[in-house]
Amino acid sequence: MQQPHPRQPRPRLRRMPVLRRSRAVWMSKHVWRPRLVFWMGALLVGVVGVVFAKLADWAQGAFADLQAVPTLGSVATLLVPPLGFALSSFLVLRYFPNSGGSGIQQAIAADSFESDADRDRLLSPRVAFGKIVLTLLGFLSGASIGREGPTVQIGAAIMLAAGRLGGMVQARGLILAGSAAGIAAAFNTPIAGIVFAIEEMARAYESRINGLVISTVILTGLASLALAGDYTYFGVSEASVSSASDWMLVPLCGVLGGALGALFSAGALALIRLVRRWTRDKPGRIVWIAAACGAIVALVGFLSGGTTFGTGYEAARSAIEGDTLPPLFFLGKFLAGLASMVSGIPGGIFAPSLAVGAGLGSTIGLVTGASAALAAMLGMAGYFAGAVQSPMTAFVIILEMTGNHTSVVPVMLAALLGFGTARLISDAPLYHSLARDCVADILRQKRAGEAGRPA
Repeated sequence: MQQPHPRQPRPRLRRMPVLRRSRAVWMSKHVWRPRLVFWMGALLVGVVGVVFAKLADWAQGAFADLQAVPTLGSVATLLVPPLGFALSSFLVLRYFPNSGGSGIQQAIAADSFESDADRDRLLSPRVAFGKIVLTLLGFLSGASIGREGPTVQIGAAIMLAAGRLGGMVQARGLILAGSAAGIAAAFNTPIAGIVFAIEEMARAYESRINGLVISTVILTGLASLALAGDYTYFGVSEASVSSASDWMLVPLCGVLGGALGALFSAGALALIRLVRRWTRDKPGRIVWIAAACGAIVALVGFLSGGTTFGTGYEAARSAIEGDTLPPLFFLGKFLAGLASMVSGIPGGIFAPSLAVGAGLGSTIGLVTGASAALAAMLGMAGYFAGAVQSPMTAFVIILEMTGNHTSVVPVMLAALLGFGTARLISDAPLYHSLARDCVADILRQKRAGEAGRPA
């Protein structure tokens, strides 16, 4: 009987110690290269954001200096806006397509595409460069715009380019991270940047990109801190609710602010879509529409003594500090902001919206005899939440921009009331509605390109 072979001992494999294997992985260029490129991109967003802010302040100052010139200033106030709007619109149409408007809707729309070619139509370096140059032209022309929306599109474009350079394939996460960094860089509000990414940019937020967004905002904030220092956009407000009349401001500012914000949003969407239909077959008409919108901005600015031009930062800050603004300032700023947005020139609505809200709150405080500073802050929360229908972003950004830690609950309530009121009037979120129009435009451009005819 054949005996079974004795069982041979299995050779022992030499295993690399866990510590050595981990060290080998972490030292690999395939691990470090995308991280380094990503970090450099985040720092670049911060640097570009600070430089862009300085240039925007210079451009606004240049227009203000032009207004101050004796005799010539009045003529320039009426002529420069329509000419500047027309030039900006022509340059968008001819050289920088998809760079018009706020920039937030382009970032949202790009997030919905799967192909790099489609995203590049909205977030390429060329579009980002055009956004910077033409937004500055808008400030030089007295447009009632802000730089936060453009910074979102610029930040998303930079992060998307950096991610590709580093071999990262998380396009969705890079767009969200760049957008959040743009808000953080524009206002030095890192928490608001993160909340904005969650609430506005990604209604269905993915937990796995938390670290990507937060790390980008941190690095962008470090760059901004190094270049511009630690500051709050509107200074430090100590306004607080201390009486029954102060508490009455909360529903007044929340409801009235939300209603006015909803009217701005609904009116802007209706007018923009009317312009789209009118210019679909003849795109050149948009230049004449922009000139007409510039004329409206010029007329409103002339009648207001120049207070409605630009971002409205000075007026909003003075209201936050307790000064009473002219009773009809908020109405003039509302009209100037609406005309600037409908024109289609590059520029955001965050800063002008905050100025409208501060003006409305100041007027409510004047009528009721309550605290002017508190009313301005609550008016900002109600109007902003109503205009963009993002209540969390509204109260977080206002609290960060004012450094106020004593009125958290009243500001939150005003933002919530503003949002609720706006939803009763219009259930179409502004940026997401505009983003759907952007997607439709890109698809139409693709079809036109495939057919060999102009878009």
